[in-house]
Amino acid sequence: MNDDLSDNLLVEFPEQHLALIRINRPDKKNALHSSMVVELGRILSEIEGNEDVRCVVLTGTDQFFSAGADIKEMVALGPVNVANNPKRTEAWQAIESFKKPLIAAVNGMAFGGGCELAMLCDFVIAGADAKFGQPEILLGGIPGDGGTQRLPRKLGPNVATFMLMTGEPIDAHRAKELGLIVEVCEPSDTVGRAIEIASRISKRAPAAIQAIKACVGVAIGATAENGLAFERDAISKLAMTEDSREGMLAFSEKRAPVFKGK
Repeated sequence: MNDDLSDNLLVEFPEQHLALIRINRPDKKNALHSSMVVELGRILSEIEGNEDVRCVVLTGTDQFFSAGADIKEMVALGPVNVANNPKRTEAWQAIESFKKPLIAAVNGMAFGGGCELAMLCDFVIAGADAKFGQPEILLGGIPGDGGTQRLPRKLGPNVATFMLMTGEPIDAHRAKELGLIVEVCEPSDTVGRAIEIASRISKRAPAAIQAIKACVGVAIGATAENGLAFERDAISKLAMTEDSREGMLAFSEKRAPVFKGK
């Protein structure tokens, strides 16, 4: 079995300040081999240091976001060895800790690792044909990339437990009702819509956008007291940036702000 499938990730730059990452392994329904997860972590780490890129859209192909982990790899190496592969776990951490906005554009199935990957994004835009699920129980297992932890935070424990224990997926409209995704559109419009939103976000002050992401991250699983303290600290740091001053000055002068990421 090929141990390096990293070339199944494609990076494009559709607009200024935007990056688009495509999972492109359609013959395997975009199954996530460990080398692909590691490559995604590497790409995002590289983008994080690129001041010209302010927002990232992550998508799959027209029919699949990702069917989940590469089962052949699981069989060959064993689920424990795959899930505990240090390079793989480090990559998931790099994805989760990515400081810039990360938007998922999902068409078709986002199952198993694909669903876990979508949940690592800041929010999800989905085509009407999208489905989300953690079907590992159907194979006698449980999610190995954070599904048991992230699904309850996104959907609440009752719905999450039902999905995890039955392995049954939910469709895009149900996912929107539950708050897993923010918008449903025609599948042909999914990526374009995500890029449109990403473009809007990229015009905001980068430091403020990243501070919002950091504050929300602390709020999830943190006490309100700790979250508010983190927020106040972020506000203090933002007040010292040029973009913060530019935003207030532009408002007072009744003009559009010009943010420079400083």
